[in-house]
Amino acid sequence: MTRLRDIILFRSVFVERPRWWLPLLMLALTAGRGWAQGPPFQTDDPVPVDPHHYEFYIFGGADGTSIELDTTGPAFEFNWGAAPRVQLHFVLPWGSILPVGNGPSSFGLIDSEIGAKIAFIKESKYVPQIGSFTMFEIPTGSYARGLGVGKAWYKVPLWAQKNIGKWLLDGGGGWTYVPQTGFRNFPYGGFLLKYTLGKQLQLGGEVFAHGGEGVISPEYRGSTLIDFGGYYSFPHNPNRQFLFAYGHSVAGLSENYAYVGLYWTWGKDKDKGGAGAPNGGFEPPQVGPVRGFRTWK
Repeated sequence: MTRLRDIILFRSVFVERPRWWLPLLMLALTAGRGWAQGPPFQTDDPVPVDPHHYEFYIFGGADGTSIELDTTGPAFEFNWGAAPRVQLHFVLPWGSILPVGNGPSSFGLIDSEIGAKIAFIKESKYVPQIGSFTMFEIPTGSYARGLGVGKAWYKVPLWAQKNIGKWLLDGGGGWTYVPQTGFRNFPYGGFLLKYTLGKQLQLGGEVFAHGGEGVISPEYRGSTLIDFGGYYSFPHNPNRQFLFAYGHSVAGLSENYAYVGLYWTWGKDKDKGGAGAPNGGFEPPQVGPVRGFRTWK
């Protein structure tokens, strides 16, 4: 969150600074942008974690424009299947702001996140699964140092998912409410297509867009990005995965996005007496975060 004077002082043309692309990838040690919700992609899914199951991420990402490179990391995410069709969500992130130029850089705790994913409509042969994933951003980051908004802000999306053989489609969008001077409310949305290549690898691509976030934000104008990434399941341990993604804008403000992370899942089915998925295991051969393939009862 760059102050207006920094934006005016350090604005430059991103394509004239290709050397920033490599640092973007190297600095992919953080959470994605504030509205990035579906690791490793920015489009989310409407499938909550199963009851009595848990997910944990150690992850990182980066988002860069012609004004500033923002990183967040290390970051920690915990998801809990608190009830049927309900998932509770927590993120504790550290991050940095790195202006393009000679502006002051900062590193520290940034705004934390809590939320709830709720499934409304179950997937059937012709109907996609539909749900919400409301987020509350807690102002734990220093506003004076550019590491936080300074007030609580919110994200209210609606997501849909459909499985078609080895293909999986996610899509939807929402609105971000930022009640802070210099920022503005803005829409966001995306469409994601994933394909399962085998027991250990799944790849996907997405189109993701967002509106302008305000005059004191590096994302002062809207942008449309195309991102590619995937999930790798470790052999003999499908409940542990490596996640990765990278993308660049194709319209609007010049912008890059990157994400890397490690993922674990575990749990116990009360009626089965076993750990893991409903069948007593962790749902191989499907890969990617398990929530991206579950259908709830």
